[in-house]
Amino acid sequence: MQPIKPETRQAVTDSAVSVRNVSKVYGDVQALKDLTLEFPRGELTSLLGPSGCGKTTLLKIIAGLLPATSGEIEVNGQKVTGPGPDRSFVFQDFALLPWASVLRNVAFGLELRGVAKSEREAIAEKYIREVGLAGFEKKFPHQLSGGMRQRVGLARALSVNAQVLLLDEPFSAVDEQTRRKFQEDLLQLVKNEKKTFIFVTHSIEEAVYVSDQIAILLPRPSRVSEIIRPSSFRDKSVDNIRRDPEYLDIVDRIWASLRSYVE
Repeated sequence: MQPIKPETRQAVTDSAVSVRNVSKVYGDVQALKDLTLEFPRGELTSLLGPSGCGKTTLLKIIAGLLPATSGEIEVNGQKVTGPGPDRSFVFQDFALLPWASVLRNVAFGLELRGVAKSEREAIAEKYIREVGLAGFEKKFPHQLSGGMRQRVGLARALSVNAQVLLLDEPFSAVDEQTRRKFQEDLLQLVKNEKKTFIFVTHSIEEAVYVSDQIAILLPRPSRVSEIIRPSSFRDKSVDNIRRDPEYLDIVDRIWASLRSYVE
């Protein structure tokens, strides 16, 4: 594993998302400063750093939900000027329609796009099965556990066939056992879907476990401190990754670099 220092160009041959010299200022607070980062197509990149370092801010700028103060974002070579069908956001708080069934929640993005009912429900049912919720199509959010509601949010994001999925700490509200199962499922989704995942987490262990690439962000004004690409254990079974010496070494090295920023 070779960390890449900020002054070194990131060697990515095929980027789905390019962030170039992006800054974000809120009043007199600068959240991001000249941040540059490439997100390889078909991979999962985690944004990792201390609380308040701008991870969610960057995610929302990529989504087009927030404007950058300066700099630019490109998705598949097109400049981001707002939300678009090429990106889909999975919120930390689920953001489900409480009055709608699981099936309608998952199909809702397709409904907004005018997809015929039979087609959108067939697509929704596919992703409901893929996230492990077959049999719950007619249930409502209040009838589901927190983990199940988060699966509905993920299925909804997948159903619109966006090429870039933006996940803002999607597993933070579930218990440890559910979180570990989600992490395993996410690895399988990345493999099966061939989409680009951008994943915000506070957990070093989680980032190393699920990521093809980890971008470590410094405290505000945030910049990229280093980029880490775990490699040798990526092809191992999910049961063996956490016991791999490289996995343990990367976790320790990231903690050593971040511990001084933890209050």
